[in-house]
Amino acid sequence: MKKLPNKWLVVVSVLFGTFTVILNNSMLNPTLPRFIEIFDSNAVAVGWILTIFMVSMGMTMPLTGYFGERFGKKKVYITGLAIFIAGSLSGFFSQTLSMVIISRAIQGMAGGLMMPIAMALIFNSFPRHERGLAVGVYGVAAMVAPAIGPTIGGVLIQYLDWPWLFAFNIPFGLMGLFLSVNFLERTETDPEKKFDLGGFLIVTLGIGAVLYALGRGKTLDRLTDPVNLILILGGIAAVVVFVFYENRQKDPLLNLSVFKVPTYAVSIVATSSASIGLFSGIFLLPLLVQNVYGMNEIMTGLLFLPAAAASGLFMSIGGRILDKKGPKFVVPPGLAIMALSTFGLGMLKLSTPFWWIVVLNTIRGVGMGMGNMPATTSGMNAIPEQLVAQGSAMNNIIRQVSSSLGIVFFSIYYEVRRAQISSLPDVDMQAATLQTLNEAFLVSAVVLAIAMPITFILKGVEKERGS
Repeated sequence: MKKLPNKWLVVVSVLFGTFTVILNNSMLNPTLPRFIEIFDSNAVAVGWILTIFMVSMGMTMPLTGYFGERFGKKKVYITGLAIFIAGSLSGFFSQTLSMVIISRAIQGMAGGLMMPIAMALIFNSFPRHERGLAVGVYGVAAMVAPAIGPTIGGVLIQYLDWPWLFAFNIPFGLMGLFLSVNFLERTETDPEKKFDLGGFLIVTLGIGAVLYALGRGKTLDRLTDPVNLILILGGIAAVVVFVFYENRQKDPLLNLSVFKVPTYAVSIVATSSASIGLFSGIFLLPLLVQNVYGMNEIMTGLLFLPAAAASGLFMSIGGRILDKKGPKFVVPPGLAIMALSTFGLGMLKLSTPFWWIVVLNTIRGVGMGMGNMPATTSGMNAIPEQLVAQGSAMNNIIRQVSSSLGIVFFSIYYEVRRAQISSLPDVDMQAATLQTLNEAFLVSAVVLAIAMPITFILKGVEKERGS
C-alpha cells in the first residue's frame, strides 16, 4: 500500500467503504421474499427494508456539505463508515423485522454521509485534469457491487442464515475504516460555519416525502393512493419552497448557485438519465430471463457480471479520455452506446439466444461506464472547489430520486401493460411479458437518446479555465 501515491490511497480507501454500502443494498434486493417467510410477514412490511434505507439516505445527504466544512470531510466519512458497521452489527443480531428495519435506517443514514463525501475527498486529492481517471477507478465499486450483490445474496440466503447478509459487510467495512483512518487526507474546517436549520427541515421533509412515496408506490393502485399523492405533491412543494428559501440565505445548507453553471446542470441531466437506464436494466432483465426464458437466479447473476466488468473497465478508460480530450469525446458516445444497446434489448424474440442478451447487456455496461462517471466528474470540475461537497450531495440526491422514479415507472408499466396485453385473444402470458419488457426497454432507450445531444454542452477543464 505504501508504494502507492497518497492520492491513490485515498481512492482505494473510499472505494472499500462505498463498495460495502452498495453491495449490502444489492444483496438484500433478491432476498426479500425469503424475509416474508422468515418473519411471517407481508410484502408491504418487508418492503420497508429497502424503502427505509433509501429514505434515510436521501434525507441525510443534504447535511454532508455543512458537516464537511464544519468538522472536516475525513472525520465525516469515517463517522459514516463507523455508523454503517454499527448498523450491520445491529442487523446481524436482530431478532425481529422491526429491528432489521431500524438497522437498515442506520445504514441508510451512514450511506447518506459517506457517498457525497467520498467523491469530495477524491476531488480534494487530485488536480482537475486527473480526476476523470480517479473517479473512474472509484466508480468501479458503484457498478460491480450491484452486479455481484444479488448473486452473493442468493447464495448466502440459500446456504446460511439470513443474519449473514449483514455480517458479510463487516470485514469490508472494517478494512475501509482502517484504510480511511490511515490514508485519507484531512481537509480544512470552519468552526464558525452556521447550520441552516430551516433549510434542513424543509429539504428533508420534501426529499423524504417524495422518496417514501416512490418507495411504497410500486403498483399503480399504491402510487395513486390519496396518501401517496399528497406525499408527492407535498414533497415537491417543499422542494420549491426550499429553493426560494435558500436563495435568500447568506450561508445556505445547499448553495443552489451551482445550477447556474451549464456544465454542472447538464451533468445532472446526463447522470439522471444514465441512472434511469441502469436501474431499468436491474429491474427488467431478471424478469426477462426468469419469466420469459425460464432461467434461474444463477443465470440472472451471470447476465450481469460481464456488464459490470465492462462498465468498470470503461469507467477507467472513459475517465482517461475525459482527462485528455474532454467530456464531449466520452459522455455523448457513452450515452449513445447505452441507448443503442437498450434499443436492441427492446427487439428480443422468444427465440433469441441467451448469449445475445449477455452481449447486449455487456455493451450497455460499456456505455454506462463511459457516460455516467465522466459526466459527474466534468460537472463537479466546473463548480468552485469550496462547493464540491455540496455539489456532490445534490448530484447524489437527484440521482437517488431519478433512480427511484425510474424503478417505480417501470414497475407500474410492467404491471399495467402486461395485464392489458395478456387480456387480448390468443396471447399467452409469456408473449405478453416479452412484449411488455420490449416496450419498457424502448422507453428507456428513448430517455437516453433524448439526453445524449444535450451533453455536447459539457465543457472540459481547459475550456472552463478559458471561459
